[in-house]
Amino acid sequence: MSTPSESGKTLVTLILGDGIGPEVSGSARRIVDATGAPIEWEEREAGAEVFKRGLPSGVPQDTIDSINRSRVVLKGPLETPVGFGEKSANVTLRKLFETYANIRPARELPGVVTPYTGRGVDLVVVRENVEDLYAGIEHMQTPGVAQCLKLISRKGCEKIVRLAFEFARSEGRTSVACATKSNIMKLTEGLLKRTFEEIAPEYPEIEAWHVIVDNCAHQLVKRPEQFDVIVTTNMNGDILSDLTSGLVGGLGFAPSANLGSDVAIFEAVHGSAPKYAGKDTINPTAMIGASIMMLRHLGMFDEAAAIENAILFTLESGVATRDVVGDERAVGTTAFTDAVISNLGQRAAAYQERAYRPIDMPSFSPDPVRVRPGRRAVVGVDVFVESELQPDQLGPSVERLAEGSRLRLKVVTNRGTRVYPSTGTMTDCVDSYPCRFVPAAGGEVTDADVIDLLRRIGAEHRWNHIEKLYEFDGEPAFTKAQGED
Repeated sequence: MSTPSESGKTLVTLILGDGIGPEVSGSARRIVDATGAPIEWEEREAGAEVFKRGLPSGVPQDTIDSINRSRVVLKGPLETPVGFGEKSANVTLRKLFETYANIRPARELPGVVTPYTGRGVDLVVVRENVEDLYAGIEHMQTPGVAQCLKLISRKGCEKIVRLAFEFARSEGRTSVACATKSNIMKLTEGLLKRTFEEIAPEYPEIEAWHVIVDNCAHQLVKRPEQFDVIVTTNMNGDILSDLTSGLVGGLGFAPSANLGSDVAIFEAVHGSAPKYAGKDTINPTAMIGASIMMLRHLGMFDEAAAIENAILFTLESGVATRDVVGDERAVGTTAFTDAVISNLGQRAAAYQERAYRPIDMPSFSPDPVRVRPGRRAVVGVDVFVESELQPDQLGPSVERLAEGSRLRLKVVTNRGTRVYPSTGTMTDCVDSYPCRFVPAAGGEVTDADVIDLLRRIGAEHRWNHIEKLYEFDGEPAFTKAQGED
């Protein structure tokens, strides 16, 4: 998957990043070069400075062109506007190049004392990387009600599950846990659970088990040594992997790999920390760890092992940055980098090396359809109505408007709870009401039925979108509201 340069070396796109990015990226580059790894770096930009030049994606075309050539990226942390403005350039890069898997290891390190020291924490979170809430598909239903679509596909689930098992095999790991919130989100999170359970028997040598994600977080704090590999959805994985980094010393020790079928992007998990930029105090270990993962991906296992052993020896000898040992004993970013380079060839006394082999990356058909039902039917429609009315006013109104159509009102809901017909309970409503309609006399719902219904409702109310209610092979493909019969 890597590309040789004209010099015969392997071409790697290097994005230094924002804030502390140039310091930690520069550290990783110096150490990789010191091993003699045959890499030719091609520096490119993304992130804050690109946003400031008015490019909404934060990723210029020459960076995209470089990645298309190299297929491998070492990327420093990028600044992302919070709560406004452009999308994350990090997420943009992941999605543009379909790096569907995010690999985040967490392993106890010598010389880094935490409440879990001596427990043998050694686990990896395998996070789906391009769908779920991170698809970033958001709308304002009304001026005061926002929605975000949680998109989970069978294809995306199959890709991340297979990659998790193949990754476990590549590192000789023996257990994969699937963490979901499928007890609540039975269709979306449940799709990952069902896919996991279908694929797991193909890997009989690996123990496969499911855990509810909130219990997974609880168990990670209580007894993290029980976990080996955890595969999960995008948002869950983002949260859990930050938790796991805390078990071994913090984000300064958290590298990650974004893997796809064609492109791989390696980066530290932490952010750009602009207030520390240029102060030569930041811990570069996470970025160095990302470079180790990159070298393994490129098949440069000897160089990767040399860097890993040098870092472990350096930490074991007590040389560390301020986040590990405090200001009085700390060395700066440059001095830590120098120490790692000087320790190339050394080995830590109390750290067992893991045997690594290349990951057998799964291959997938470009066909967008992974599930083909034998039979489908539209059995209803949800019409989302914006209204200032109370449920006992809105319900009769839309019932009246639907009279004479082929559809009848079944239920009006608000934030997932039935509010009409009344259940006699108390619900504090907002001004977005999904109104569920079903055929008045049986049969299926046609597009003409929906258009006629929207015309009727639109005569007196503002509607903002609709959802067709499907049955696939006789099974409902939609959820009921709380309190709906």
